Amino acid sequence: MLSTQNISLQYGKRVLFDEVTLKFSEGNCYGIIGANGAGKSTFLKILAGDIEANKGSVHLESGKRMAVLKQDHHEFDEVTVLNTVLMGHQKLWGIMQEKDAIYMKEDFSEADGIKASELEAEFAEMDGWNAESSAANLLSGIGISESDHYKLMKEMDGNQKVRVLLAQALFGNPDVLILDEPTNDLDLHTITWLEDFLLDFKNTVLIVSHDRHFLDTVCTHIVDIDFSKINIYSGNYTFWYESSQLALRQKLNANKKAEDKIKELQAFIQRFSANASKSRQATARKKMLEKINVEDIKPSSRKYPGIIFKPEREAGKEILNVRGLNYAIHGETLIKDLSFSVNRDDKITFISKNSLATTALYQILSGEITPDSGDIEWGQTITFSYLPNQNESYFANEPLNLIDWLRQYSSEKDESYIRGFLGKMLFSGEETFKMSNVLSGGEKVRCMISRMMLKEANLLMLDEPTNHLDLETITTLNNSLTNFPGNILFTSRDHTFTQTVANRVIEIGPNGFLDKLKPFDEYISDKEIEKQRLVLYL
Repeated sequence: MLSTQNISLQYGKRVLFDEVTLKFSEGNCYGIIGANGAGKSTFLKILAGDIEANKGSVHLESGKRMAVLKQDHHEFDEVTVLNTVLMGHQKLWGIMQEKDAIYMKEDFSEADGIKASELEAEFAEMDGWNAESSAANLLSGIGISESDHYKLMKEMDGNQKVRVLLAQALFGNPDVLILDEPTNDLDLHTITWLEDFLLDFKNTVLIVSHDRHFLDTVCTHIVDIDFSKINIYSGNYTFWYESSQLALRQKLNANKKAEDKIKELQAFIQRFSANASKSRQATARKKMLEKINVEDIKPSSRKYPGIIFKPEREAGKEILNVRGLNYAIHGETLIKDLSFSVNRDDKITFISKNSLATTALYQILSGEITPDSGDIEWGQTITFSYLPNQNESYFANEPLNLIDWLRQYSSEKDESYIRGFLGKMLFSGEETFKMSNVLSGGEKVRCMISRMMLKEANLLMLDEPTNHLDLETITTLNNSLTNFPGNILFTSRDHTFTQTVANRVIEIGPNGFLDKLKPFDEYISDKEIEKQRLVLYL
């Protein structure tokens, strides 16, 4: 279906890909993973023909069509929403335009009639007469109401544009579908719709995503970019992660006998294969895992950060009480009559259809902004550490090297002590002298996590902590918070992160709030709660 032969790409002395030869087969969904900067999006652009490799070739089987999720949100500003989706099938759209142009001619000739007849036959063969209704169904399924279908794209907001461009990529049953971060800016309902769509999709899919739940749900294979090489492994992300970690532990255990290692790997494959039979990808994935040879399981050479949140003191009985909190901005109510108490062992996820509401709550609790009304009472034993969604203000002052930047938040000024916390987040050697004003988004978040660890708080507040992070850091942060002995208040669009960390859900709407002591998956699947949720946003 789609293959690469000896693909190599180098920028200066930096080698992204070296002699990469791969084959992507029909019916499989490939999740492409790699550390930040490894070249995931670049590899997709090479496959799509947007970037030319220094060496090698990409081959798409003759007669097959590729569709790519567009990243330019302004490319179709002067086009209607429905036509933007139709343009996803370039050949069909070209026939429609050519056909219409012929019929518009005032001096319609016999040759024009013959050409129009040929185009009509090709149009019918491509199911063109159902194209508009198919495009409309896609738009409706992805959350774009029928009243918006004939608006210009420039009239749609950012979230709506993402959905339209996604519908454009999905339209017309492409043979190869390339999606770079397709779940960005999508709500839970739309992500679930996309998961179901891809599970029923019979052709080839290649996806870059940091959403582990999404990768686990839809992927049959993982494509791992590591040290300029690319390898394909059967199974979803969790299978790849757990198997690579198991292989790494075995590698480090020099005393373990070879036959014991083989038995352990075989038992792991069987356990995962049994679990796969319960998933929506059940049959195909189960068969793939059962065929895996233990030699196919390799330890990953990835570096994982060492995130350990260690409270300096244990929290007392009184932790946090919030009563009658109200907050509006520019006449829009974000928080209304919010009241809750944090109890021992609570790890609360705050969710809302409007992310401004959850961000406002953390800003109020941290003292950055003042509510319109309401009371906040922190327990005397409580110290909190806050990871904001936007961290620019922490890096806006005079540029400092990372040691001096982190030192300003520490009572212990010793350089080796500071270096220890930076090292946990994989800043070592010369990297610690990098200036704070040249950091990437992911590096800034890693610095902020170092700052959080340094504080040794017994309550953590995190607003969208997985933004800008690679899968390795997300996984490590997830594991750390799951094991944290104190309280956590957080918001995350990462489904797996939320499900595994939270034991309580508080949903904030403009008409009130819901507070349920239950895991996230149970909360979103509860039919009675769904009825109550509707009232929050009426």
